[in-house]
Amino acid sequence: MEKQQQPGEKKITGGEEEEVISSVRYRGWKSMPYVIGNETFEKLGTIGTTANLLVYLTTVYHLPSVRAATLLNLFSGTTNLAPLLGAFLSDTFLGRYTTIAAASLASCLGMLVLTLTAAIPSLHPPPCVASSTCQGPTHGQLAALLAAFAFLVVGAGGIRPCNLAFGADQFDPRTDSGRRGIASFFNWYYFTFTVAMMLSATLIIYLQSNVSWAIGLAVPAALMAISCALFFMGTRLYVRVRPEGSPFTSFARVIVAAVRKRRVPAPASADDLFDPPHQSKRVAKIAYTDQFRCLDKAAVVTPEEASPWRLCTVQQVEEVKCLARIIPVWSAGIVYFIVVTQLGTFVVLQALQMDRRLTRWWALEVPAGSMVVFNMMAMTVWIPVYDRVVVPALRRVTGKEGGISQLQRIGVGLVLSVATMAVAAAVEQRRRRLGAAGVKMSFLWLVPQQVAAGMSEAFAAIGQTELYYRQFPENMRSVAGALFFLAFALANYASGFMVAAVHRTTGWLAQDLNHARLDLFYLTVAAIAAANVCYFLLCARWYRFKNHVELPDYHHHQPGTANTIASKV
Repeated sequence: MEKQQQPGEKKITGGEEEEVISSVRYRGWKSMPYVIGNETFEKLGTIGTTANLLVYLTTVYHLPSVRAATLLNLFSGTTNLAPLLGAFLSDTFLGRYTTIAAASLASCLGMLVLTLTAAIPSLHPPPCVASSTCQGPTHGQLAALLAAFAFLVVGAGGIRPCNLAFGADQFDPRTDSGRRGIASFFNWYYFTFTVAMMLSATLIIYLQSNVSWAIGLAVPAALMAISCALFFMGTRLYVRVRPEGSPFTSFARVIVAAVRKRRVPAPASADDLFDPPHQSKRVAKIAYTDQFRCLDKAAVVTPEEASPWRLCTVQQVEEVKCLARIIPVWSAGIVYFIVVTQLGTFVVLQALQMDRRLTRWWALEVPAGSMVVFNMMAMTVWIPVYDRVVVPALRRVTGKEGGISQLQRIGVGLVLSVATMAVAAAVEQRRRRLGAAGVKMSFLWLVPQQVAAGMSEAFAAIGQTELYYRQFPENMRSVAGALFFLAFALANYASGFMVAAVHRTTGWLAQDLNHARLDLFYLTVAAIAAANVCYFLLCARWYRFKNHVELPDYHHHQPGTANTIASKV
């Protein structure tokens, strides 16, 4: 990883690389007001814009609930798929600073267009005269809405895979203070994320639902503009990491080389593979594993010309194996996100048909889109308790640094997802029965399932993030972040398909939930979640955690390895 060349530096390569790195001025906490300020206002803007979109589409654009939910699932899926492309462009061509800068401007523009769809009457359908005479959006109005979504997708694609890494880039990883600063930055990042979620799910959604959609969308747009301004104000302080080249190229080389040499006899032992001295001081040497041995042929030395597309190192092969081992666990994460997405979508529609007053004597209603705040509250309360109380207690029993492994943490979250959907089905069955009798049940009945969902995410989602971060090589961390959002994307697409298919074949998801069977839909999702737990247990038993090879001196030949291709030939 090369740092951007500073003014007055000469270009240094090879053995003098450390001289360039030493000359980089890490500003550390001096740049954090701009980085964290940018993060905070960006989250306030984007979350405040997207959290209440289902209500906006159904009440302002007069879209049917199923069509609106399907559109939002497609939007969320594309938003979470875009970081994969953003990570590739950042690592290969643009660098994190340029990627975040361009993406922030795109997000700001998207929020501005979305605000205009609410502020300008000609960009949205007219208000309903009666419930039976609501006019849907025209093609032009729908095009304006989709244009806003497109800009928001571009913004998310650049910001999400780069923002955490860019903040960590500002600290010197070679010093104790720098490493402590990186850890503190991650804590501040998640703290500001939670605060932004809480404010967005309360104040901003209240403005949108109870004051004015134009004002409620203009506030997040203004916050995003402040985020952009803060980011550019700190430009002179930032350490910018040059693009290193995408690891996808290395993946492709291993696959191509293994396919080309598929008929080559398998090596007798790992010592027969091309394993030159490990030179990098930033990427740890990964120990050889005997899983996916078909990939080992990419590192078998043959008399042919040793091009990078015919011969790869053991390190490159093991990096691909890391990805291959993650895939089954990651696929279980996709099903998990399908489960929680269904709850997040329909709980808003449930709340719209419930008594949303905090008390019978207080006329103020809680916005339906604010139900997510109970998830956040559960996570906000539980995570410090888990970190400060539960983990030390578990550590004394298990002897593990984290109390339990990342796979065990994910497993607990998946089990909680089954319980969450079972509770949601029971509550909806009661709400439907009372609704059919003309009685509105209090929205507070939805709180237990929201708390359970928040606890589930605190285990499963954070456990997945930590697993990907720890199990991927250092030069693949952007891929790890993009992989997490890719799971979200595929889950959103699958959720949209699932909702449309269930609605078309069963009629369980009618517009009026009192005449629907959402409880049966929730039970179906709970059964899927239970099957996913069984699948994950099989994946977890098969999974092997990576190990590092201790190399006392990266620049000297290690016993049992080859210095050059020729020596192996």
